[in-house]
Amino acid sequence: MRFVLRFIAFLFGLAFTVTVVGAAVVGYFIWHYSQDLPDYTQLRDYEPPVMTRFHARDGRLLAEYARERRLFLPIQAIPRQVVAAFLSAEDKNFYSHVGVDPFGTLRAVVQNVGRKSSGQREQGASTITQQVAKNFLVGNQRSYERKIREALVALRIENAYTKDKILELYLNEIYLGSGNYGVAAAALNYFGKSVHELTVAEAAYLAALPKAPNNYNAFRHTAAATDRRNWVIERMYENDYITREQADQARRQPLGVSPRSLSPNTYAAGYFAEEVRREIAERYGEKKLYDGGLSVRTTLDPTMQAMARKALVDGLVRYDEARGWHGVVDRIDLRETADWGKALGEQKTLTDVQPWRLAVVLDSSAAGVRIGLQPERNGNGSLDTRRVTGQIDADGVRWTRKGKPGAFLSPGDVIYAEPIEKKPGFYRLRQIPAISGAMVAMDPLTGRVFAMVGGFSFDQSEFNRATQAQRQPGSSFKPIVYATALDNGYTPSTTVYDSPIEIEQGPGLPPWRPENYSGKFSGPHTLRYGIEQSRNVMTVRLARDVGMPLIAEYSRRFGVYDELQKYLPMSLGAGETTVMRMTAAYSMFANGGKRIKPTLIDRIQDRWGKTIYRHDERICEGCNADHWANQSEPTLIDRREQVIDPLTAYQITHILEGVVQRGTATMLKAVGKPLAGKTGTTNDAKDVWFVGFSPDLAVGVYLGYDQPRSLGGRVTAGHLAAPVVRDFLNMALKDKPATPFRVPPGIKLVKVNAKTGLRASGEGGAVILEAFKPGTAPPDYVAGGESAPRPQASPQAYQPAPQEYDGGGGGF
Repeated sequence: MRFVLRFIAFLFGLAFTVTVVGAAVVGYFIWHYSQDLPDYTQLRDYEPPVMTRFHARDGRLLAEYARERRLFLPIQAIPRQVVAAFLSAEDKNFYSHVGVDPFGTLRAVVQNVGRKSSGQREQGASTITQQVAKNFLVGNQRSYERKIREALVALRIENAYTKDKILELYLNEIYLGSGNYGVAAAALNYFGKSVHELTVAEAAYLAALPKAPNNYNAFRHTAAATDRRNWVIERMYENDYITREQADQARRQPLGVSPRSLSPNTYAAGYFAEEVRREIAERYGEKKLYDGGLSVRTTLDPTMQAMARKALVDGLVRYDEARGWHGVVDRIDLRETADWGKALGEQKTLTDVQPWRLAVVLDSSAAGVRIGLQPERNGNGSLDTRRVTGQIDADGVRWTRKGKPGAFLSPGDVIYAEPIEKKPGFYRLRQIPAISGAMVAMDPLTGRVFAMVGGFSFDQSEFNRATQAQRQPGSSFKPIVYATALDNGYTPSTTVYDSPIEIEQGPGLPPWRPENYSGKFSGPHTLRYGIEQSRNVMTVRLARDVGMPLIAEYSRRFGVYDELQKYLPMSLGAGETTVMRMTAAYSMFANGGKRIKPTLIDRIQDRWGKTIYRHDERICEGCNADHWANQSEPTLIDRREQVIDPLTAYQITHILEGVVQRGTATMLKAVGKPLAGKTGTTNDAKDVWFVGFSPDLAVGVYLGYDQPRSLGGRVTAGHLAAPVVRDFLNMALKDKPATPFRVPPGIKLVKVNAKTGLRASGEGGAVILEAFKPGTAPPDYVAGGESAPRPQASPQAYQPAPQEYDGGGGGF
């Protein structure tokens, strides 16, 4: 008996010693691996990198920018079904363990013994908490030391945070393949759905991915992905998250992965989105742009953007095709390839020129040529195996004036082709225009840009000609000159001589003798006539009388130039500016002379929904009342600068209406709505412009070669630029009422003779209504058609600074 007691005591002592030693060893290891553990408390303030998203004015998603495609969702917003799928796949005991699952770890150790002996990859046993520790703090180095540190950090995380917070971090951070981080981004980019719309099968597929996203790619490893998804579905059933019927139904469903393709080119808005991206990067920095989760509400109107692009492209193509066929895009040697589709698929194509398609000529016959269209790409980027062919007959190449297509197209030629709607299977030959240009459409009251096209194709060239191209505006600058005069004592009936003038340029330089486009002179005329008929000589005389320093100041106020050189040729638009600036300047005529700042952004919100930028700077007094107490209605206070007198703004608008009705832009009369605007053709027709507006929409466009050269001897803006604006406004204003321009209080509309500017009575083509400020109307009509002498510009002399005039300005 004593021996038994001693033996028991010995065992007890041994156990105690082993326990103490074991505890000491464990304590040492805990102490050792606890040295320099990462600070888990930083998770409290953790803000994961989140995508910045651009939205159009109607809420449609325009573009996303991110280094990691992630949308952050609080745990309360993640559906139970999605949570169930991830718990079943990754950590079914998540809500019961303390951060480490001992039984799961032991099971993994046992299984890994067999895996290691057979050369298989060892299986991990990390809980969700351990994965959070690994992803955020410890790193993913494969070693037992890292696993120990991971477990220690996991235990500390469990003591510091709730289970829901830990799960929230995990579901928003976990990598799910194809650049997607977190369940929200993966749901959107794999299935085009929010997490709330996911089916059981779709939620299970997402939960299958954390283990090895590349190994379960839905396209490259379809069978493995399906098996893993079905395994997750079965775990969901075993854990009582779904019924057997739901599980069986989910297992029968295909994977259904259809990667979302989002590009600004979907809305023909590549230039617009890139301009916004640059502005955000300059305003907040690259990190905020790509990681900050900003929500940017842009001013883009997708419908109007498509209209603008179509109108501009049609104008560019119309001009380009009138000058003949350039040649093919490239060539493919069909003799060296058994699959023309694969060879054509490797050719770079412009993705924003739909419905144009890249094609290769396969063979030719007397009837025409047979073409093969570039195959489309599947969701995983692979080339579609289907091969589509079509025909190009003589009708499809009529514009080339080269006869039948077989006469100049050979097998292997790579071209662009556009389907002909009324002839299924037949295509029209297309070519990338050599000419380019830009177009802007904006709200003249606020400066919000509804549409912006910076060239023929953003894929072809990212250079934005609407904001970056410095071009001579030519005669489209003249309204600034005339507005300066009207704002400083002149009237629309003031007469200026259209007669030869000679300007001394300084010692050693020949005198400058400006001419009209027609080369003819017509004597004294009113200011209205000078704009309507775009008379260069009248404009130079007026500029000399008003003074170039004053005109330079007004051009700065209107934002056309930062600092206009004070030389008379500049009055004809010889300086350089952008379409965006010119459109904004004309908008100030339309809105009563208020300064506007063109903007592509309405509002920016941070990741938490707080507005950090708003374009509308008006102050609303009384909008924040706590309750109704019969107080007055809230009032909006507009503190924008008044650039010119509202009456002057209307006078120039009224005159610019005459440009459309009787002047150089009569082509726009076909729109059938009140319009005002001005054409502009520079010297040698290197650029052609039209800038104009309706009461609620301002439009500017220019066409020209990127390396300026003449567009042709007989080319004018009225025949090249004005049709582009006409086509656009026909679409944009189709369903809009014919609203007249608003007449401000104080304007007096008086019947005058259109040629002389004197008061007139009766009706007829020579009689028009002219707008005058109080006290400036011509004297009352006198029998016999005579009245007091007409007001004239003074003969004040002007000596320009010595300089050599190098062209620009002039024309219609």
